[in-house]
Amino acid sequence: MIKTETITYQDAQGNDFEGTISWYDTTQQKRPGILVVHTFRGQGEFDNQKAVVLASMGYVGFAIDLYGKGRRASVKEEAQALMDELNSDRPLLLQRMELALDVLKKHALTDTEQLGAIGFCFGGKAVLDLARSGAHLQGVVSFHGVYDAPAMSHPTPIKAAVLVLHGWEDPLATPEQTVALAQELTERKADWQILAFGHTGHAFTNPNANQPGMFYQPATDRRAWQAMKQLFEEKFH
Repeated sequence: MIKTETITYQDAQGNDFEGTISWYDTTQQKRPGILVVHTFRGQGEFDNQKAVVLASMGYVGFAIDLYGKGRRASVKEEAQALMDELNSDRPLLLQRMELALDVLKKHALTDTEQLGAIGFCFGGKAVLDLARSGAHLQGVVSFHGVYDAPAMSHPTPIKAAVLVLHGWEDPLATPEQTVALAQELTERKADWQILAFGHTGHAFTNPNANQPGMFYQPATDRRAWQAMKQLFEEKFH
C-alpha cells in the first residue's frame, strides 16, 4: 500500500514549508529518494500525484515546497511574483533545494546514497541548479525547464547525471539557450542528455495547458516519463 504523509519543515530562519512524502509501505527496506519540484504556481496536487507514482515504482517521492507554507498561486500574476522572488535570488533557490534534499535524506526509508530529483517548468530550473551545485545525486530530470545559469561559481564537476526533456517549440527555452546549456554541462563534465521533442512547447506535461507555445502534448508527456524511468533504472542499483 502506498502511504502519503504531509510534512512541515523549517529553514534556518524559521520559515515553514509544506510538502508531501509518499512511499510503498509493504517493506521496510531502504530505497532511492526522489525530489519532485513544482511549477511556478507552487506545490500542489500535480506534484503530489507524481510523488505517488514514484512511490509505486519503488522510490520515496517527496513533493517539495519552494515558496513556503500557504504560499500558492491561484492566478498567473501571483505565480510570477512568487517565482520572481527566487529567480532574483538564485543562492536562496539553491538553499531551499538543499533543505528539501536534507529532509528527504532524513526519511526512515530513504537510501541516502541513492538520490534523484525531477522538476517541471520552474522546478526544472531548480533541479538543474541543484545539479550545478555539485550535490551528490545520481540523476536529475528537467521537464520543460528553464536553462539560464545562475551567477554562482561551482568549480567542481557536476556529479549527477542530467536528463533534459525539452519541447523544441518552447518559447521559454530557445534553441540558442538549449545549446548554451549543452555547452555548460559539457564544460562541467556532466553525464548529460538533452531529448528534444518536435511539435512540442512548454508545459507539455500539463493537461490544462492550452495556449500558443504552452500546451499539453500527451505523446511527449508519455515518452518523456519513460525516458526518466530509464535513467533512474540505470543509475539506481
